[in-house]
Amino acid sequence: MSTQPTALVRFHLDRTEDVTGISGTGTVAGGVIFPDGTVAMRWNTGTSSTAIYDSIDDITEIHGHNDATTVTLIDGHQD
Repeated sequence: MSTQPTALVRFHLDRTEDVTGISGTGTVAGGVIFPDGTVAMRWNTGTSSTAIYDSIDDITEIHGHNDATTVTLIDGHQD
């Protein structure tokens, strides 16, 4: 029997400071965490893009900008 979660977890990125001057502040991206931990994220910027990451930790590492960005889980928590 598998203990892997089966539900998708939606999230968004909230940015308090735009360190790069590109994405702005507020809710700048949204996405979903798949049951295996893989993440798909779409930017809400003028030139939108979609990217795939190995984990939500990778998004925090790449786009967190020293706590200027927060990952907010919409569907509760990731198991």
